Amino acid sequence: MAEPQQEKRGARRFPLRVPVTVDHDSATHAAQLRDVSARGICFYLDSAVTQGSPIGFTLTLPPEITLTESIRVQCKGRVVRVDNARADGKLAVAAVIEEYEFLPEA
Repeated sequence: MAEPQQEKRGARRFPLRVPVTVDHDSATHAAQLRDVSARGICFYLDSAVTQGSPIGFTLTLPPEITLTESIRVQCKGRVVRVDNARADGKLAVAAVIEEYEFLPEA
């Protein structure tokens, strides 16, 4: 009988449905956020990315997460996993957050 897979996540994940833009390969792509934590992010993307490649993304954290007003955050990270496409063809991309910056209100 197989051992249950050990939980590797070190931070609580928040399942959110907020807009996220992803920068990779000198282009900006719209993506659908699956979840985010203090250390990482997972989103669905139409275009392929390579595990280990650098990636940038910008998202808006809602008041239920920030406990104040909505806050836009620009992040830089690295792709740690790319999962097979969903039925709609989108890939699930997981990335570690290496740097982040809070953006001023537009």
